[in-house]
Amino acid sequence: MRFLLAISNYVFPRQQRNVPNIIFRVCLFLLTLLVAVGFSASAQNTTPDEASYRKTITDRSAKIVNTLGITDSGKYNEVLNLLVEQYAGVNKIHEQSKSTVASIRLQSLSSEAINAAVKKEEDKKNELLLQQHNVFITQLKKLLNDEQVELVKDGMTYRVCPITYAAYLDMLPNLTSEQKTQIYAWLKEARELAMDAESSDKKHAVFGKYKGRINNYLSAAGYDMKKEGEEWQKRIKERKSAPTN
Repeated sequence: MRFLLAISNYVFPRQQRNVPNIIFRVCLFLLTLLVAVGFSASAQNTTPDEASYRKTITDRSAKIVNTLGITDSGKYNEVLNLLVEQYAGVNKIHEQSKSTVASIRLQSLSSEAINAAVKKEEDKKNELLLQQHNVFITQLKKLLNDEQVELVKDGMTYRVCPITYAAYLDMLPNLTSEQKTQIYAWLKEARELAMDAESSDKKHAVFGKYKGRINNYLSAAGYDMKKEGEEWQKRIKERKSAPTN
């Protein structure tokens, strides 16, 4: 109200207060209406789709943060906001890159030129994702201990890394220490990349690529992965059907 009165004083100086009262009231009403419209417009700067996406990544982030055992509400909110912004930032990079690639493909260029331009854009996107990833991890480590950081990484990638590693150990109980170390290193590398993938399918695809690398590595070491997998499935069925005490 003080703001509106100040404006009215500017619009209607004291020496000009001979304006009929009704006109003054109408002007003041219109002025109030304009300010209200301005505030309303500024508050509605997100679309329904954007608001829905924001809620989705906030809910997703909360599920991860809830596993960290954070008791301080300030730190909890700080970590939550960090995850939400990471999801939003990664999504923005992917969406902008998709738009750029679509524009490239519409240009009247040779297939070689288009492929080269797309490749350049892909490299640019990956560089941006890496920069965002590194900043995110740095900020995360300022707030959490190493164990909590691992939980965040696994939460953002559906725990595929620990689940897959446990599966290899169960399937191949005679793995050497060196082989275990290599398998785990590749799965952790896959996890870092999967964190920046744009969807669940793309995250799983990253792990699928690394599983292929691991299987080739084990095959070269003498393992018949098809046979080992079949024997493993038999053992799993036997365990499930075994009577419990």
